[in-house]
Amino acid sequence: MPVLIDSSVWIEYFRNGNNYEKVDFLIDENLVVTNDLILAELTPFLKIRKQNKLIILLNNIEKLTIDIKWEQIIELQYQCLQNGLNGVGIPDLMIVQNAMQNVSKIYSLDKHFSVMKDFLELEVF
Repeated sequence: MPVLIDSSVWIEYFRNGNNYEKVDFLIDENLVVTNDLILAELTPFLKIRKQNKLIILLNNIEKLTIDIKWEQIIELQYQCLQNGLNGVGIPDLMIVQNAMQNVSKIYSLDKHFSVMKDFLELEVF
């Protein structure tokens, strides 16, 4: 199953080499996918640091098309609130929706994704 790597993981991977074994494994197994939202979070900082080769590599990863269904975003936020999970931002809900639509796991350092898997049809890596 493909794994949508969230920007939180990429940032730590690029900055400190954290989680390198897991990320390297996913890359080696050709399981990594991305989307334009995650690339939009990462690319400006990489441009400032003149990491052009890295930008090209990230843009060559298979991209999941984002098909925002706002009714589903509202329902996801409602389910989060019903389950006591406050403060989940719309971008993260878009990532959840995107992963669910494309039958992908999410790999993130943000703990709310792990909590959401308990009440949503969401798989985390």
